[in-house]
Amino acid sequence: MTGGVVSSLGKGIISASLACLLKARGFRVTIQKFDPYINIDPGTLNPYEHGECYVTVDGHEADLDLGHYERFTNIQTTRANNVTTGRIYQSVIDKERRGDYLGKTVQIVPHITDEIKRAVKALGNTGNFDFVITEIGGVVGDIESLPFLEAVRQLRWELGSNSLCIHLTYVPYIAAAKELKTKPTQHSVKKLQELGIQPDVLVLRTERNISPEMRRKIALFCNVAADAVVQSIDVDTIYRVPLKMHEQQLDQIVLRKTLTSSEGEPNMGPWMDFLNKMDAATETVTIGLVGKYVELQDAYKSINEALFQAATYNCHKLRLIYIHSEKVNPDNVAERLQGLDGVIIAPGFGQRGIEGKFVALKYCREHNIPTFGICLGMQCMVIEFARDVLGYTDANSTEMDHATPHNVIDLMEEQKSISNMGGTMRLGAYECRLAPGSKATEAYGTELIRERHRHRFEFNNEYRDQFERAGMACVGENPETHLVEVVEIPTLRWFVGTQYHPEYSSTVLQPNPLFLSFVKAAIAYGHEHL
Repeated sequence: MTGGVVSSLGKGIISASLACLLKARGFRVTIQKFDPYINIDPGTLNPYEHGECYVTVDGHEADLDLGHYERFTNIQTTRANNVTTGRIYQSVIDKERRGDYLGKTVQIVPHITDEIKRAVKALGNTGNFDFVITEIGGVVGDIESLPFLEAVRQLRWELGSNSLCIHLTYVPYIAAAKELKTKPTQHSVKKLQELGIQPDVLVLRTERNISPEMRRKIALFCNVAADAVVQSIDVDTIYRVPLKMHEQQLDQIVLRKTLTSSEGEPNMGPWMDFLNKMDAATETVTIGLVGKYVELQDAYKSINEALFQAATYNCHKLRLIYIHSEKVNPDNVAERLQGLDGVIIAPGFGQRGIEGKFVALKYCREHNIPTFGICLGMQCMVIEFARDVLGYTDANSTEMDHATPHNVIDLMEEQKSISNMGGTMRLGAYECRLAPGSKATEAYGTELIRERHRHRFEFNNEYRDQFERAGMACVGENPETHLVEVVEIPTLRWFVGTQYHPEYSSTVLQPNPLFLSFVKAAIAYGHEHL
């Protein structure tokens, strides 16, 4: 899957939609994303650069597109599903240092391209998959993408009919001329052809319907079969895209061109049930998300989608209101949180915006508003409780204040000797044992769960007895280390914090139970205040 003209056209959504359709036909499918930046992974990237950092079950920090892959397919991704230029070069340089190349000059071709091809083939071999969908990040013509595209060219020759290239491009509508323009697509395909790659399928991202005549014109100029030019027109939700792609016969085209036999239609029944619930919803639940990156729509992508899924399964529409934590203070908190049915205190790192989270949490706790703290949000719950209930007014996390006398949140012991930033946190899925009768246990329906983590700091167990005596229960802990994973205040409607990130495991067909429970509590609270 390659892209042209401009970025952010939705290669990840088209890739995930195709995977969804093929999986619904009974095929074993996986998806991988190749990111052309030199970072080893996005773990050290500011959210302003690439949105949220997604975490796989095996603890790899990955591009947010992997979240789309999992949400659309229910496939758990791993380190093998996201590869950056940095990873490729690091692997090649490590081999060179070991002498694996026997003194040969190490070059882009064949060494870098061979490593890229190896990453594609290795993923297919490890899972015995029928299809591996490989998304090449960036846009054709970008300098940094050239090694990946050269690897694609070579793979096309090596794999023959066992491979095909889908090129996603943009057909803009010029309002002044009242016309769709095909020239950008033509130039994009020409650029791809100059690199030795002939696309088999064109997916045209568009805001207006593209006529059959215009599609035939594009096919003619781009050397693509007329029946392999499909459109991806804007829709109200990304979850309609698989159905739109099936209407455009994208899955049938792929099967035909790869000489793969498949009878009947994909089983999209459960997916349709989700969309029918979404369409049938008439009432709205209003959730406020308090964080410091709220101006970025992708910074909390997995949380947004988990909330949307939970609202849909609770037969409600979601109204999500972003509240900048830097702008919340004791004087305006009531106004900022007015009219909300529930509040999410977002994850993050660093001092900026932290005091606003404390203010919001105190208001929610004192006014018994359903509240969900995730990762740093959970840590803020603990700090606010220590300050305003236990009376430790100078309580803090050592992340924010190294000298705090009441370090209720502290650096994990195994992290204290680490100076590297990348890939050194507690990452990936860990088990958590929940206390019987807790809201968390009620939500999950079991006492032993497994969720994904991304953090360095933890609840300080030296204060555990004080918290529990004062009314904040530690209802989830790691069975091996006894680190606290979940806290809640049982006397409140719904006031739960998790050290882990439950949003990572929420999918269209299997929404996360804790989000379902939170949204259900928010709906009930909203009805009380009608």
